[in-house]
Amino acid sequence: MTSGGQPPAYGPPPAQGGGPHAYQPPRPTYPSALAKNPTRLAPQAPVAPAPGPALPALPTPVRKGRTMSIWVFGVLAFALLQLIGYFVNALGTGASVLGLILALVPLSIVLLGVWLIDRWEPEPRSLVVFALAWGAIGAVGIALLVDRGLGLVFGDRPDGLTAVVQAPLVEEIGKGLGVFLIYVFARRAFNGPVDGVVYGALVGAGFAFTENIQYFAISVHEGGGQQLTATFVVRGLMSPFAHAMFTSLTGFAIGIAARRGASAESAFGTGCIGVLGAIALHALWNGSSLFGDFFPLYLTMQVPLFVGFILGIVGLRREEARLTRERLGDYAKAGWFTPEEVTMLATPAGRRTAMRWASSLRGDRRPLMKSFIRDATELAAVRQRAITGHDRFAAADEHALLVRTRATRAALLAY
Repeated sequence: MTSGGQPPAYGPPPAQGGGPHAYQPPRPTYPSALAKNPTRLAPQAPVAPAPGPALPALPTPVRKGRTMSIWVFGVLAFALLQLIGYFVNALGTGASVLGLILALVPLSIVLLGVWLIDRWEPEPRSLVVFALAWGAIGAVGIALLVDRGLGLVFGDRPDGLTAVVQAPLVEEIGKGLGVFLIYVFARRAFNGPVDGVVYGALVGAGFAFTENIQYFAISVHEGGGQQLTATFVVRGLMSPFAHAMFTSLTGFAIGIAARRGASAESAFGTGCIGVLGAIALHALWNGSSLFGDFFPLYLTMQVPLFVGFILGIVGLRREEARLTRERLGDYAKAGWFTPEEVTMLATPAGRRTAMRWASSLRGDRRPLMKSFIRDATELAAVRQRAITGHDRFAAADEHALLVRTRATRAALLAY
């Protein structure tokens, strides 16, 4: 009401109860001229939705210590040419190409599994490419050279000796070397056991990819389509994670050293323990396939081993979430995050809820939320490296990531 007791001029007078004296909005006494001929009107012009908020140019963490030397890729490229020549000469072009196509199936399965493990803190792309390339080219090349050398010295060897002793020993050392090279050249991208498992699984996946090409091509030559189908089912569908699982033990061991900021020498010693575990598991797996009835042993031994591997990954992820929450809690105490944001950024349930909320915002801001989560997760890892005192770029990375998270939060909350 106004000071004079009259109703305000910007709204209808209040109703005085029901009946004929209740307020009724005015009605037009004639229809709109436009409404008389709606078919003569042009269709309503669409209004484009307002774009979502854009992020300005943001600083990035220091790249030094997070990439692989270009010379290493050069050596692998040269080795790839030699490997292609070997396959074409030994197995033929057609069989090799067919084997390559089929080998993409188990490789895709493993890569999907690795993505599920590491989707919130993906490793640098150059290191992912290197890990796959080392397994597919470097480790395979080492295994072939050793096999040829032993053949020249000792001639034909029993299949059991090759499968249970030579293959696990030589292959796991060759694959483990690739994981160790990542630690030596890109230690700042090697934050702990989960990263070690990811790198080990990628190296193992690359090795299995090339090995499967060989096995599939040999099956075509020896038994045609029937033997190829059987080999594909056993190697490609029933045990695609075998090599990834073996080498993950080496990566796990080096990851433990990485978590405490160990030197390369100390990480090498810890990695050797992991290699011994990988050799033992590899020998057990091959022996169960060679010396017994495959399917009963597959169900009673290999499947439980794989289930144990999955449970181990779940445990590692929980420990990683606990540490991420603890380190982000340090920033929450300093006012950079709220306690609710720490829970959202560090836990699987919180991340899922955050992504659903971001999808409901104008312009679908899930990409922004994903960047927010990834930068915060990397910030927690940087904080852990700073605590160990073995990362001279930790302060610069911390500054860049704090700027990024603050800008992304502002963009998420912008109208």
